[in-house]
Amino acid sequence: MSINDEVELLRRVPLFASVPPAKLKLLAFTSDRMVFAPEQVLMRQGDAGDAAYLILSGEADVTVDTANGPLKVAVVGKNDFVGEMAILRDVPRSATVTATSEVMTLKVTKDTFLQMIEDSPLMAIEILRVVTQRLEATTIDLTQARFKLKEAGIA
Repeated sequence: MSINDEVELLRRVPLFASVPPAKLKLLAFTSDRMVFAPEQVLMRQGDAGDAAYLILSGEADVTVDTANGPLKVAVVGKNDFVGEMAILRDVPRSATVTATSEVMTLKVTKDTFLQMIEDSPLMAIEILRVVTQRLEATTIDLTQARFKLKEAGIA
């Protein structure tokens, strides 16, 4: 796939929609294309957040470690961006992402990602939208789980 093809893919991702084409070309050029086989881990909970991944194709499960083993909290796929929270907060990864099919990604380093945010305030706003959508979904899930526990007389 050529740089121009990768730029076209990036333009279709809401997170990068406001980024000028020249910056997208730089992003495509500086990012590493990586392919993960089914069951291969893209990132592991607790590891350092040194990069984020744009999923170009395929799907992966997002799991968190619990006392009862891994708990699947999401499925990510084409045009999803994962791993940015550890970069933005400068903390270890909060979840493990494991390919469930062949997954093709662009690996975006921490430095490149932060530079893009600095250069594009509209991208920063879009990141806020994505993060708040995830927070809203988590809040809904927690509310439903708590309600079910109350119904069962557990909480």
